[in-house]
Amino acid sequence: MASKTISIDLEAYERLRRARRARGESFSMVIKRASWPEPPRTAGALLQAITALPPVHEAILDRLETAQSNDRAPEDPWRDASRSTHRS
Repeated sequence: MASKTISIDLEAYERLRRARRARGESFSMVIKRASWPEPPRTAGALLQAITALPPVHEAILDRLETAQSNDRAPEDPWRDASRSTHRS
């Protein structure tokens, strides 16, 4: 099995050493046994992520507003006019 050498600080080393269940358990086994739960997805986290984004350019907002105002619902929402199978 291939291996990699990593550098960790003394605090991390001591945590790994204390986490061993048996004297012969390797650090690889300790790390594989560990779990890092995902942080909860909250509205606050979403808001924080959104506020970290760069502002949207005014020209893009204008194009989106124009596209939205030109968008109209189809006359018959159950039939796509471009795929109409109705024959006169």
